[in-house]
Amino acid sequence: MAPEGTPIRKVVITEFGDVDKVQVLDDVCPPPPADHIQIKTEYTGFSGADVNMRKGFYPLQKKAPLTPGYCLVGTVNAVGESAKEFKVGDVVAVLTKYDAEAELVNQPEKYCIPVPEGVDHKQACAILTDWNTAYGMVVRTAKVQKGQKVFVHGMSGAVGTALMVISKLQGAEVYGTASERNHEEVKKFGGNPFVYSNKDWIKAITDLGGVDAVFDPLGYESFDESYSILNSTGILVAYGNNKGSLENGELKSPLPALLKLFARNLNPLTKRSTTFFGLTRDSQWYKPNVTTLFDLVKNGTITVPIKTVWDMEDIQTAHRNWGGGSGVGSLLIKVAKD
Repeated sequence: MAPEGTPIRKVVITEFGDVDKVQVLDDVCPPPPADHIQIKTEYTGFSGADVNMRKGFYPLQKKAPLTPGYCLVGTVNAVGESAKEFKVGDVVAVLTKYDAEAELVNQPEKYCIPVPEGVDHKQACAILTDWNTAYGMVVRTAKVQKGQKVFVHGMSGAVGTALMVISKLQGAEVYGTASERNHEEVKKFGGNPFVYSNKDWIKAITDLGGVDAVFDPLGYESFDESYSILNSTGILVAYGNNKGSLENGELKSPLPALLKLFARNLNPLTKRSTTFFGLTRDSQWYKPNVTTLFDLVKNGTITVPIKTVWDMEDIQTAHRNWGGGSGVGSLLIKVAKD
């Protein structure tokens, strides 16, 4: 007897490893259970989380096989029993962590957010993970204020660009690292870029008296470097361990670097601090932050740059090309067929 549900295509990490372990396969999406809605996916975000999940060292991740996809924007296709907030045809956005790279996805209604008319769907998708992460770090965690100085690693990346723009909106002066090919583009957003590899940025920022906040997705020894450029009351906000993936080097455990990161808070002789930011839809700020960002797009305060959009069937290309190329902004996967 055929399983109940609708035939779909979806991305599957069949086992941890190289790019060839990511496949687009046929499956069946069951009807939405109670308190869930079924979404026809239009776009899903693509980031270092996808790459690290494929390699098998994303923190606390599921075992393979799994379907990645941290967020999605799409149209309600069906409504489960007791789900009352949305109707078929509504455009919604939702932070998922898994499963978004599929033609149909069932999600708890309580985590879904309506996408306002007038908000571009690609920009809405980028807001869910990239800009939501940045907003949480700048506004909620570091509490960046007018007149402060901040430092952003990976200014041309998806979250890095958002960190730069949101910090500027808060009135901060923004410094950071980026590939030299992207320096001119970064400057258009008001950033002051340095090349990461030559380490000139360490002396330059130290000579300025340090910064009030550093946002670091790299991990390992980069955490030490970032801590060294804080001023006497600055905060290091870590949010990843992507250095190994970006350099295609030998994978190593991030645990020692993380333990050292948190141990710095035990020093009673300094007012500097460290934290690790993780995005979750169970946060009290999940919906307020996303709604605020949607409003900023709708009223023209921000325009979310989109660097590249790949079709779902080209998912292996997305994995191969992550971290490369010129330009700034977010990376997306287009799931819906034209």
